[in-house]
Amino acid sequence: MIASVSGRVAALTGDTAVVEVGGFGVAVLCTPAVLASLRPGEPTTLATSLVVREDSLTLYGFADSDERSVFEIVQTVSGVGPRLAQAMLAVHSPDALRRAVMTEDLVALMKVSGVGRKGAQRIVLELKDRLGPPLGGASSAPAGGRPHSGGPEWQAQVHAGLMGLGWSARDADEAVQEVAPEAAAADGPPDVAALLRSALRSLSRA
Repeated sequence: MIASVSGRVAALTGDTAVVEVGGFGVAVLCTPAVLASLRPGEPTTLATSLVVREDSLTLYGFADSDERSVFEIVQTVSGVGPRLAQAMLAVHSPDALRRAVMTEDLVALMKVSGVGRKGAQRIVLELKDRLGPPLGGASSAPAGGRPHSGGPEWQAQVHAGLMGLGWSARDADEAVQEVAPEAAAADGPPDVAALLRSALRSLSRA
């Protein structure tokens, strides 16, 4: 298992950070909040989890070992893979997930794109004795996230992700407005990663 990577941030894309490690560029899939905390050219250390499939090796990156631990525990739920586990951490901090499971807050869990009522019930049932109680603060915002005044949660996450990729606050505001119709058309909570990619495309056309 690759437990962490340390090195200079070589590049940031829609959902990936490339970190230079020993002469290699390692691609690490991260949440918008984690990407927002990184800067190209600056050093970083990310806790990581390697997901092995028959046709791929994918490295997921996290702000700390607690996020990584929750990511791995959540995947023990039937029907929850690494992408959905990462999406849960894009919407909620580890302690917010613990709190939602502990209090059986299905509404909070259903804020994650891809989690319906039955899925939320299954998450509560299978994780209630595994995640444990919250470890620290009461914030439900993703670790490292930045507030964006007003609007739904996806706006703050996309805005933070764009600024983390080097765009100005004004550009990020405009891009968020560009993808608002896409978010409004979503069946359920919007997919933040998809919205971030759409926002980047709109900025590249500008």
